Amino acid sequence: MTLPPTISTPRLLRLFKLIFYPLDYLEDYYEKYGDIFAFGQSETPFVYISNPQGIQEILTKDKTHFKSAAGGGFLSTLLGDNSLLFLQGKRHQRERKLLTPPFHGERLQSYGKLIYSITHEVTNKLEINQAFNVREIMQEITLKVILQAVFGITSGERYQQLEDLLKAWLSFFDSPANAAIIFFPFLQKDWGSWTPWGRFLRVKSEIDTLIYTEIKERRQQENYTGKDILTLLMLAKDEAGNPMSDQELHDELITLLIAGHETTASSLTWALYWIHYCPEVEEKLRLYFSSLEHNTDLLEIIKLPYLDAVCSETLRIYPVILNTFLRILQTPLELMGYEFKPGTVFAPAIYLVHHREDIYPNAKQFRPERFLERQFSPYEYFPFGGGSRRCIGMELAKMEIKIVIFTLLSKYQLKLCSSRPLKPVRRGLTVAPPNNFKMILSNNS
Repeated sequence: MTLPPTISTPRLLRLFKLIFYPLDYLEDYYEKYGDIFAFGQSETPFVYISNPQGIQEILTKDKTHFKSAAGGGFLSTLLGDNSLLFLQGKRHQRERKLLTPPFHGERLQSYGKLIYSITHEVTNKLEINQAFNVREIMQEITLKVILQAVFGITSGERYQQLEDLLKAWLSFFDSPANAAIIFFPFLQKDWGSWTPWGRFLRVKSEIDTLIYTEIKERRQQENYTGKDILTLLMLAKDEAGNPMSDQELHDELITLLIAGHETTASSLTWALYWIHYCPEVEEKLRLYFSSLEHNTDLLEIIKLPYLDAVCSETLRIYPVILNTFLRILQTPLELMGYEFKPGTVFAPAIYLVHHREDIYPNAKQFRPERFLERQFSPYEYFPFGGGSRRCIGMELAKMEIKIVIFTLLSKYQLKLCSSRPLKPVRRGLTVAPPNNFKMILSNNS
């Protein structure tokens, strides 16, 4: 059996670099070994791949040759075993069908005004000519949006508790040092509320209680008239006519709440950074926005080609997730001249593909025009993953980024507090702008 180049660096050293220098980790191995390389000494190694043709073969065989490797460990503790991310086969297809409608068509369009009004509400609290923490504000916007979409509520004690607890929960992994707990299971021990893992589990318990209480009350009231995602899922039934259990509902809601705002907040923060780090990009956007008629519909605004290109380039240059979901091979496979046995784990490397010079010349440069000059295949550009595991909230995330950018630039002037380049850092399982990134806001003249 022929395997790709195999890296023998000790696991502990690799993990250290993966946690603290995730981009260097990928780029250094790519520079040395090329499109495909493996870790592990067994016949079923862990394989990174950044060749678009190879990735196409993996993703087009997604349902027949692979299963997802997302389940177990930290993610199961975070989201629950019934999360869409962990389901396989027919059950995955069924749940995906149930969860897709709120993120498409008329339901998706209805979120436009919500995003616009929440952006105004949150930014109205900012002080003019004072620096503000960009990540905190973007996260507040995206969390309010997803809470409204999932529960259909905008106020009340339970809403406020959920918002506060979710912010606190995710802050446990907001730095590389804190994220180390994810990669070392021996640190995931509950030695009381004074330990990081103990505090994490106690906040999780409080969130669980709030969500289960909401589900219980709706079942008792038989209140299924709302258009929110929870109502939709409570009405859903399987082929045998059985509704989702409370635990299934809980796990899907947690998944949507976390995946639906955390990554979008990071992308929005990057977008604001790049727009203002590259003055010509800001100038072009403002020119396009100023040419719009006063009452232009939001749905028309998000179709602006240059705004769409800015969004796409933001997601290209620093994708929040560096790889797609891992795929575990189920049948023998020949790929790129190599032979792989069942059990081999593949990690299609989004970041590495997005930085291939043969696809994206001057890949380190933020240049939205590249998305106006040509179209890229879903194996050359895939910030939301691909195949049967592509993010169902993709369209909502892109719409949210565009509307927030339009709202902020139409209302304010913003400037960077520092001209130094902003470098990505690990944030849990994602890569994000550093937490201390700030900007200064002033009114449009």
